[in-house]
Amino acid sequence: MLTTGSKKPASLYFHIPFCTKKCPYCHFFVVPDREDHKEQFMIALEREWNLVHKSLMGFDVVSIYFGGGTPSLLGPERIQTILEWIEKSGLPIAADCEITLEVNPENVTPSLMKDFRKAGINRVSLGLQSLDDTLLNILGRTHTASKSVQAVQATYDAGITNISVDLMFELPHQDVRAWESTLAQVQTLPITHLSLYNLVIEPNTPFHKKKKEISLHLPSQEICSQMLDMAVTMLESFGLKRYEISAFAKEGYESRHNTGYWRARPFLGLGPSAFSYFEGKRFQNIANLSKYCTLLEKGILPKDFEEELPYPQNLKELLAVELRLLQGVDLVEFEGRHAKLPQEMKDSITQLIEKGWLERDGDRIKLTSQGLLFYDSVAEEII
Repeated sequence: MLTTGSKKPASLYFHIPFCTKKCPYCHFFVVPDREDHKEQFMIALEREWNLVHKSLMGFDVVSIYFGGGTPSLLGPERIQTILEWIEKSGLPIAADCEITLEVNPENVTPSLMKDFRKAGINRVSLGLQSLDDTLLNILGRTHTASKSVQAVQATYDAGITNISVDLMFELPHQDVRAWESTLAQVQTLPITHLSLYNLVIEPNTPFHKKKKEISLHLPSQEICSQMLDMAVTMLESFGLKRYEISAFAKEGYESRHNTGYWRARPFLGLGPSAFSYFEGKRFQNIANLSKYCTLLEKGILPKDFEEELPYPQNLKELLAVELRLLQGVDLVEFEGRHAKLPQEMKDSITQLIEKGWLERDGDRIKLTSQGLLFYDSVAEEII
């Protein structure tokens, strides 16, 4: 049921865990790409949908996101089936609902992307990570830089013109010249959005086992700062404006789904390991496909944990996350959406302004250029 967006907005996230190969830096829950797994998963996912969707009846769904894993491995038919469940449920869907699919470049073909567009996908997020073949090899990626360029063009030619790409920096053996070359190539791509990630060596990953060795080849802190400055300057000169600490977009193409995370829009996550934030609570599904399927077969929601932060701890976290947006936070509007700020939070804000990490203009506070560099410290002081 399409709506014009008169109700309270909400989002949907589907974690599709299938991968042909797990990248050595990846810490997300994934399983091998097998047909029997997919059939099992689709049965369980429909059961989960039938158990949870009624709780969204008072909302407008403004974004739907298929993440993973490699959700494109599910194929256009199954993605269309999931979108049909949503439509048939009678859930109000905004007329301009943003429907994103994550895709790896090596899986892209012109016909596949046309089929995804016909299935209902109107935004694609491509995991390029780098446009340097040596670095792609270090990251364990199975595509080349030229394949990435072809994948973006094929997606655009298929009629999906809202395209986001992921890039990584602070990589082993990466230098400023290689980074500049990657950024220059970005200018030639028909994209509307870019997410920028620095390499974090997460526990329980192959990279973590080789952390000492990898650390020897990481660029210095000075070079990393130079890379970030270069990225901001070059991307903004291409018309990709930085609107969040790690996100850049052409005007009007800011990620509606991710902006919801930063502004605490309610969302339901479905699939094994998926997170949700709903009615002030956050919860996560179990990160095990077999247990996920078994619990749903018994009609039990596959929750692994659930928590509701008490006041004012919840407000502190909400404010810290929303400050990631470069536009900052209107405190009056923030209190209207959540609750009154306690004095201790007002004191923290004053101290951060005095440190030069936050600035205030009327009711709005936002990170200064210095605050952007020390965001983790800002968040720590607020929380």
